[in-house]
Amino acid sequence: MGITIKEIGLKTMRRPLKTPFKSVLQQVDEREVIVVSVRDESGHIGYGECVAFETPWYTEETITSCRFVLEHVLLPLLKGQNLQHPKEVWELFNAVKGNRMAKAALEMAVWDLFAKQQQQPLWQFVGGTLKAIPAGIVVAADSAQIEERVAQANNAGYKRIKIKIHPDTDPSMLKSVVNSYPKLLFFADANGSFNKDNFERLKEFDDVGFALIEQPFGEREWVLHARATAQLNTKICLDESIASVEDVQQMIESKAGDIVVLKMSRLGGWTETLKVVNLCREHSISMWVGGMIEFGVSKAHNLALASLPSVDYPGDFSASTHFWEKDIIQPAIIVDNGEIQLSDQIGIGYTVNLAE
Repeated sequence: MGITIKEIGLKTMRRPLKTPFKSVLQQVDEREVIVVSVRDESGHIGYGECVAFETPWYTEETITSCRFVLEHVLLPLLKGQNLQHPKEVWELFNAVKGNRMAKAALEMAVWDLFAKQQQQPLWQFVGGTLKAIPAGIVVAADSAQIEERVAQANNAGYKRIKIKIHPDTDPSMLKSVVNSYPKLLFFADANGSFNKDNFERLKEFDDVGFALIEQPFGEREWVLHARATAQLNTKICLDESIASVEDVQQMIESKAGDIVVLKMSRLGGWTETLKVVNLCREHSISMWVGGMIEFGVSKAHNLALASLPSVDYPGDFSASTHFWEKDIIQPAIIVDNGEIQLSDQIGIGYTVNLAE
């Protein structure tokens, strides 16, 4: 029986951020994504979101390259296929090298479609158990604005705050901010901005009070990450380094980190992400779900991912109104008392509005 893919749609959505998102890699003022829709013979529609950026500052993929690959390579492979399970999409795309963000958008839409056919919320369909997801916010701003942004996040009820850092960031200033909010959980994210020449500088952040330091070194810098894991008391978390199950295995074998950030868009979709989750469980590696300055479709998938057992740290989950004046889903995602309640509606749990 299964599902036959009858129709596939691509819709570009572009909106300005309410506040610029600034990291050591790039400043994002406006966001463009591709929303993917897949329809079966019964009229059910599943949704995914391609969250590549306009330029290759985060990964080698861009929104332009993803659109080309989706239109000319992946859609022809998928359209008309009869699928018994959504993981077959990963196998179908296996002959196409790389392009994981493009693959993820389409694969995620099929997982949503199957959940809707089964009349289940997506989070239940994938084996999730946690109904309320802890919310976390990212503070990506100049040093002079960090204290103000943290205060705003605390007042909004967030329980976890991640602060972007780089070698020129003042650790003593951050320590003062962290000490001012003893009930909050603080992460640091370096986006690979440290190297072997300023390794000692990284160690100065060890007593700030962060629960973890995310991606201090470059994607393939396994030796430096292993050195940091051994020498720092603060846990080391890998983000950009993790693009496959094999990368997690490399991290484990080289003792290059304590925690993994799960990003479906970078891993290529649900199928590979679930393999990563299982491997991390086997080796008692902690996990949390990272954000991509995304709209509500991608965030809904990520909320379902965060509901899985063993995803034990709060992820990058802000309210719809944090980045956007108006999200592309209804109802809006709301943070209440530091948590987001998962929807009981089938699939991703939200209505998608693709009108500009």
